[in-house]
Amino acid sequence: MADNPQQTIRELKELVIAYAKQETIDDLKGLGRWVAFGILGALLLGVGAMFVAIGALRALQGDERGPHLTGNWSWAPYAIVVAGAFAVAGLAWMVGTKRKKP
Repeated sequence: MADNPQQTIRELKELVIAYAKQETIDDLKGLGRWVAFGILGALLLGVGAMFVAIGALRALQGDERGPHLTGNWSWAPYAIVVAGAFAVAGLAWMVGTKRKKP
């Protein structure tokens, strides 16, 4: 039968603790790496989108555009760029939350 019940309980406790560490800590390390890459990717995409928006704004405000968006219409390039940014964000949201049909 059992050699020593206290020894058996101690070994069982150590086995359960080792198993719990193996199944949680290793998985959390992998999850942390994925979260770090996700945050870095989101940050880089955000910076890139900002540069594209600034480029579009400067293209709309350029001197070669003529007098069309000057004077009382000087706000129009900003509105166009903001509307475009919201449209791209909305499209990304729709694609990201799209559910697949079974």
